[in-house]
Amino acid sequence: MTIAPSVCGGRVFSVLDDDVEGGAELVCAGCGGRAFIADSEEFWQDADPGEACCPCGSEEFESAVAFSLAGDGSVCWVTLGLRCHKDGATGVYADWKIDYSPTDHLLPMI
Repeated sequence: MTIAPSVCGGRVFSVLDDDVEGGAELVCAGCGGRAFIADSEEFWQDADPGEACCPCGSEEFESAVAFSLAGDGSVCWVTLGLRCHKDGATGVYADWKIDYSPTDHLLPMI
């Protein structure tokens, strides 16, 4: 497994995620830059994303992405973990299976 934090101009993001189909888009709280996680952009037009929200009501998070790897090193699963910037609560907000290869291009897309 490979785990990496999401970083832009800062480390705080609002997050749109589709927890049914999988996929996520981060919006940097510092600069407003937008980025898709892994292969999310390829499927986003068919997604039904919602804004991630902590039980405390905050919509700002630190983000980390975990890539589960198969024996040959290819990515087989992507998991988006978020930590609330306000109260520190953590959780998995989206995860999805990768069922194609090659997958090397996904690893830097955090």
